[in-house]
Amino acid sequence: MRDISLRSLDVLAAVDLIAAEDTRVTARLLGHHSIKKKMISIHAHNEAAAVMRIERALMEGYSVALVTDAGTPAISDPGALMVKHIRNLGYEVIPIPGPNAAVCALSAAGITEPHFLFYGFLPASPPARRRELQQLKSLPYTLIFYEAPHRILECVTDLAEVVGGHRELIIARELTKLFETIRVCQLADAVQWLQADSNRQRGEFVLLLTRPPKSAEDELSDRAQHTLKLLLEALPLKQAVKLASDITGESKNMLYASALSLRDDLAEPENKD
Repeated sequence: MRDISLRSLDVLAAVDLIAAEDTRVTARLLGHHSIKKKMISIHAHNEAAAVMRIERALMEGYSVALVTDAGTPAISDPGALMVKHIRNLGYEVIPIPGPNAAVCALSAAGITEPHFLFYGFLPASPPARRRELQQLKSLPYTLIFYEAPHRILECVTDLAEVVGGHRELIIARELTKLFETIRVCQLADAVQWLQADSNRQRGEFVLLLTRPPKSAEDELSDRAQHTLKLLLEALPLKQAVKLASDITGESKNMLYASALSLRDDLAEPENKD
């Protein structure tokens, strides 16, 4: 009730019609803020039909606001089809900033890596979910997933089995609500924590999986990599590593690990036609 912005309230009070994912939920929000408006329902199962109603309202000169339940329209919520259709007709679509569970969780996760990939909901089928995780697990980003309460245990179990238990998982549950919980743990311990209290499996979840550990090549600067490569072309490995460390100030251990990889690359014979 209190996360909504002043601008959002101004818009809801000014428009002629509100398209809501669940009119009952939005009615409570509007009532709390003493706003009375005509509403129509727009959700995953009727969005195509609802878009036609909204189009007719706009053609008749009415203004329309779109609201989804405790989330941002078109972000793992209905709305994208409507936005695309209405914009293609030439009407202006104006985004009103508001709460977003993925960004909210990320801001409280303490993850210092700047890059992340918002995935949304993984496939509900376990085989499809594991296949998707196989494709995602090596990406060098924090991965952000949404998950429903009835699938949270099997989803986290699959994460641990596919990715491995060594990476950190942040479980953010019921953000901005009464039973908000943020748990930081190793992926290997996440299922046990969820099972320890059935209440921990309730509500809507955001899962943040930290990126894979960086390789030596990732840690080294471009200058250090370039210096090391030039030295390896003229000197034995150990001597090249020592000189590269003296020149760049980088760790000998990281340079040595990188040198082993670079040496193998340099030793590979060129392909000939």
